[in-house]
Parts: sequence; C-alpha cells; structure tokens
Amino acid sequence: MREFVFEIRYDDGVDELMDLFIETPEARSTTFLCSMGNAQLWRLDRITGPTSVVEDATALLTGSTYNQLSISARPCGGRHYSDVLENGSQRSLVYSYFEDLVHCDSVPTITNRYINGALLFEITRQENTERWRILMEDDKKVGMLYDTLGGVLQDGLSFHFDHVSDAAGPLLTLFDSVSVRPEQSRVLELAAEKGYYETPRETTLDDIATELGWPRSTVSYRLRQAEAALVEAYITTI
Repeated sequence: MREFVFEIRYDDGVDELMDLFIETPEARSTTFLCSMGNAQLWRLDRITGPTSVVEDATALLTGSTYNQLSISARPCGGRHYSDVLENGSQRSLVYSYFEDLVHCDSVPTITNRYINGALLFEITRQENTERWRILMEDDKKVGMLYDTLGGVLQDGLSFHFDHVSDAAGPLLTLFDSVSVRPEQSRVLELAAEKGYYETPRETTLDDIATELGWPRSTVSYRLRQAEAALVEAYITTI
C-alpha cells in the first residue's frame, strides 16, 4: 500500500473549525475517513482540548450550516447525518455520514477522480494545519491529484506537499480486536460479501434490505453503526 501525505494550512478567519484550533494550540482533532465513490463517505472525528473548544467543534460537526468538506469556495451539496458517540468535558467523538454529494470539491471526492481501488484517509488538525494521509493501492495518478488539490483551494488556504511512499504506521490490522454487535455484524458481512464496498459498487442498500428482509432504514442504520465501531477502534489506537 502507498501513502500520499500533505498539509493544508489555513489563514485565520477562513474556516470556523480551524479557527478553534488556531486560537487554542493545545486543542487537536484526529479523523478517520472512508470514501465510497464520488457521492458517499463516512467519517469519525476525535476532538480533544479545553471544554469550550470541544463543545464548539462538536456543534460545528453535527450542525447543518458549517461547510465541512469543501476546500474551495463552493459548498458541497448533499445529505449529512451525524451522531455523537462520546461526549466528555475535554474530548468528544463524532460520527458523520454524507451521501448524494454533488458539486463537491473535497479532498476525498477529488481523490476518487484519479485514484482507483480502496481509499482510506487520516486527518489531523492542530493550530493552522490540517495534515492529510491518504492510503491507496496505486499512486500512478498522484501527480494529477496533487495539481488538482492545489488548484481548487479557496483564498486563505495553502497546499504543502510532504511525501509519497510506501505506507508506514498503523493500518487496518488494528481492527482485529474490535467488537461489533451481532445484528450489525450480519449486515456488514453481507454488504462486504455482495460488493457494497467495491468501486464501482456491486449492490445497494435496497438489495441488502431485500435479502435480509429488513427495512432499508434499519439496514442503513446498522451498517453506519458497525462502520462507526470499526473506526472508533482504529482512532483510539492512534
């Protein structure tokens, strides 16, 4: 597996979430994200720091007005679901799911234009810097991705290349000990078996719901909860 690592740095006053980290250097967030094509992704954000920053960051990530994904001046269109999985005085854990994304200049959707196969993203935010690590099977078109990312940034953001190399550090083997509830495991296993996570996708939530004899809403909810459990296990180890 290969990794592409870079930073996006923010000027003060450009992004509400990054402003919180700029104003409070001891605050930090760590994010794990999985992109499922150009129109769908899920993400888990771990925020740590002073209580006021954690509360404000959690409110932004669960609200409907903050432009969470786009790195250009154009907000992404689509639907957003969020759930606070942990809410403490100095740390929180927020699960987010995005679907039907359109006109979306986000790092994951742009990456999907150039890179085939499974894609995983790790993002850390501290002070004015958002550090991205993209894990991929093939980096042949990373140069085109590099050019596009740098070219769409809105005013006040700057792109800084770090490296492209073989992946190093913790990967998905850290999921080995995670516990997923039986009803969630059933839908997750069937989704993987039927090609739900393939690119292009080989099945739909409706197909999975029909096979299980469950309502589509139940399948969607249990799949999101299983994904969130997997990602939480990963985040807590990094």
